Amino acid sequence: DPECKSSPYMRRPEGNRTCLVVIAGDRGLAGGYNANIFRALREYPDVDIIPIGKRACDRFPGELCYAEQFDYTRALGLSLELCRAFAEEKYDRVGILYTHYVSLLSQEAQVRWVFPLTVPTDCKAASVIFEPDEETVLNTAVPEYVAGILVSAVRESFASEVAARRCAMDSAGKNAQQMIDSLQLDYNRA
Repeated sequence: DPECKSSPYMRRPEGNRTCLVVIAGDRGLAGGYNANIFRALREYPDVDIIPIGKRACDRFPGELCYAEQFDYTRALGLSLELCRAFAEEKYDRVGILYTHYVSLLSQEAQVRWVFPLTVPTDCKAASVIFEPDEETVLNTAVPEYVAGILVSAVRESFASEVAARRCAMDSAGKNAQQMIDSLQLDYNRA
C-alpha cells in the first residue's frame, strides 16, 4: 500500500552503509563452523558489525554476548537499536550473518537482509481496515518482528553449531580408531 511506503523501514537505500549482526559459536571443536562465518564475512569488507557468540565477540569489539544465553529480551533490545539506527538513516541496509541448518551433515553461512523491508511481489491487496492507520501499525510491529528474526537466527545457528560439533567429534573418533588399528598392526609386526 502506498501509505506504508512512507514507513522509515521501507525507504530505498541511498548509499552502501551496511550493518551486519554476526552470529558465531561460543565454543570450538566444531570443524569449520566458525571459519565458515568469518569466510562469508569477507564478502562485506566495510560494514559495521554487531557480534553475537563468544567467537564473534573475541574477534570484534562489543559487549560479550553468548549465543546459548541469547533470549527474547536481549533480542528486543538489539532490535530496537537496529530499528532506531535504520530509521535515523545511519544504515542503508541491515542484515544477519548466521548459519542456516540444512541437515546434520550440512550447514551454510548466509546473510538474511532485515532492512529495508520489502513488499512481496505476489502480495495481493486485502481490504483490511487498520486502526489508527497502516503505517502506525507497521512501525509498531517491526521491532518485535525483527526481534523474532534475531532469536530464530541465533537458535538456528546454535543448532548448526551442535550438528557441526557432533560430526567433527565423530570424524575425530573414527580417525583415532584408524590410527590405533594401524599402530596395533605395526606393533604386532615388530
